[in-house]
Amino acid sequence: MKALLVSAILLSVFSADAGEKGGTPSKKGEPAQQLLRHSYRDTTGVERDCLVYLPGGYESDPGRRWPLLLFLHGNGERGDGREDLEWVSVHGPLYEAWVQKRDLPFVIVAPQLPLFGLDETVDYIRDRDPSTIPRRLETGVPSRPAEFPTPQPMAPAPAGAELRHGPEGPPLGWPLREQDLLTLLDQVVGGYRVDPDRVYLTGLSYGGFGTWHFASRHPERFAAIAPVVGWGHPDLMGPLAEHRVPVWVFAGGRDTAVRVEHFYPGLNELERLGHPEVLFTVHEDAGHDTWKRVYGGQDLYEWLLSHRRVRPGDGSGTGQP
Repeated sequence: MKALLVSAILLSVFSADAGEKGGTPSKKGEPAQQLLRHSYRDTTGVERDCLVYLPGGYESDPGRRWPLLLFLHGNGERGDGREDLEWVSVHGPLYEAWVQKRDLPFVIVAPQLPLFGLDETVDYIRDRDPSTIPRRLETGVPSRPAEFPTPQPMAPAPAGAELRHGPEGPPLGWPLREQDLLTLLDQVVGGYRVDPDRVYLTGLSYGGFGTWHFASRHPERFAAIAPVVGWGHPDLMGPLAEHRVPVWVFAGGRDTAVRVEHFYPGLNELERLGHPEVLFTVHEDAGHDTWKRVYGGQDLYEWLLSHRRVRPGDGSGTGQP
């Protein structure tokens, strides 16, 4: 069953510590950043919301079309798409733009993966405390959380490790919501001033696996993708190479949850297929929360913005917006 739009109305949402109008200007004289709820009915008929972030200055220039960044969260941020929705702002570009008030020039779309019963079986989901969700402050920004401990020593990755998952990645992941993602992408591209040739996809951990899968299934939709601490199965690489979708992949050298050696089979397949633009960065000193450093920096966002969607007959797809 195809997902149906419940409401085209976008509802403003503010944290308890936010200002009355939902934020402060990113630059002097520009309208405030906005965080909105977008309501839709998923493929199972359940009403859900996703978060849509609008950058400072979005309202002041009605002729400007903005890049869109679709963000897929990790396993620990699942929820019901309503009361649990703020969990999707705990990590990643939405955390950087909204909580840390960084001037990221994207419309950011952040849906929430259903729990699928994991809140009853996975301790770190079942026992999570909503009071730990970082909040946007009226003045200033909260301190950044410490990185996860990484006690294991750095070591070279062994070769030839057997992949733990098939093309769809770990169980109960983002591939189960592929149609919902397509629906939301179409609604936001059609409902906001978005440049359809600058639509980007990124995700961390479970969302990194989801990034590979969704981009492989719909490579014509994206100008560039960035899977973070999630590897791609070799069977997914053909469409990405055919459409020349630029890829920047990130792994943690001390990551024991998603091991670095599992990234190489897919990346080697991209190279074998002659993909012209693939970057692979391993933070050897970091563990699974490598995403904190990746999204907390600036390089990834600048790299994304340097790409436009490749259309038939185009060149490499790179170029300044």
